[in-house]
Amino acid sequence: MKKVDKMKTGFLDTPIHKLDNISKDLRCNIYIKRDDMTGYAFGGNKLRKLDYLIKDALDKGCDTLLTYGGPQTNHGRLTASVAARFGMKSIIIMDGQKPKEASGNIILDLMMNSDLYFTDNAEKKDSIREEVINKYESQGHKVYEIPVGGSSELGILGYFDAAEEINSQINTMDIDLDFIVCGYGSAGTYGGLLLGKKYFNNKYKVIGVSVSEKSEKQISNDIDYMNRAAVKYNMGIKLTRDDLWIEKGFVGKGYNIPDEETRKTIYYVAGKEAVILDPCYTGKAFRGMMNLIKEGKIVPNSNVLFIHTGGTPGIYVKEHLEEFQKELW
Repeated sequence: MKKVDKMKTGFLDTPIHKLDNISKDLRCNIYIKRDDMTGYAFGGNKLRKLDYLIKDALDKGCDTLLTYGGPQTNHGRLTASVAARFGMKSIIIMDGQKPKEASGNIILDLMMNSDLYFTDNAEKKDSIREEVINKYESQGHKVYEIPVGGSSELGILGYFDAAEEINSQINTMDIDLDFIVCGYGSAGTYGGLLLGKKYFNNKYKVIGVSVSEKSEKQISNDIDYMNRAAVKYNMGIKLTRDDLWIEKGFVGKGYNIPDEETRKTIYYVAGKEAVILDPCYTGKAFRGMMNLIKEGKIVPNSNVLFIHTGGTPGIYVKEHLEEFQKELW
């Protein structure tokens, strides 16, 4: 495989530990990998991708990072954190109208001096992007663009590396792993783990729980992107639809829209293990994993590793906080 240089933007290796109480409840051995503990700006999975992206940006002489996402983008927050630490500017172009109140990740973005732009018109997104890039480059900056979620052929290497890291940890811990479960959004985390599983010829299956509505066409596009990375970096492997295990039934009312079943999962995990999940990603993914166990798709006594991808500031988003207030206060 082709070697690619990277920086270190977070604290690795992140720990793996067993969820003893939940394991007893579900009659499976449930482990959790704490990628919420990568260290900066409340941590999260995106720092693994940014290890590669920031190195590429600096190698190209860029001093400004531009990325995209929803108003509560965790990737945007961590891009801002990397920019702050490496003395760069950060810009986030966010889908949707500017919220009336700043909360959650937006507050953190502003603390880290990120410049925020909002667009509620998809047709104008390209023109706004061009305007923003021209604005900063006319001021003498060199802009490096990062796609949504940091999910590019380069960014996906972050979770390819995570697969190797997990293999080393489970060998040390003597865990014969049957399943890895994670959220499935822009496909960088899931795709990197899946490429790693296939490259290292692991027997465990990688399950992605969709956090937003995904058509089969979109999944096909994600597979193409994973395979482009495999070709680009000489992995010598190819993924097909049969390699993917995607669970689609846990989106709730929509992407990052509060839903009661996800909150019930968050309360359950917090009460049993003092592990805090978020309402957009990990709450849905954990709910999906529990459902697979209850339905018997993950059989009793299986060894299951859940990837905690972070997203903790999502708890403090105004819309979610209002629902927590109603139910908990």
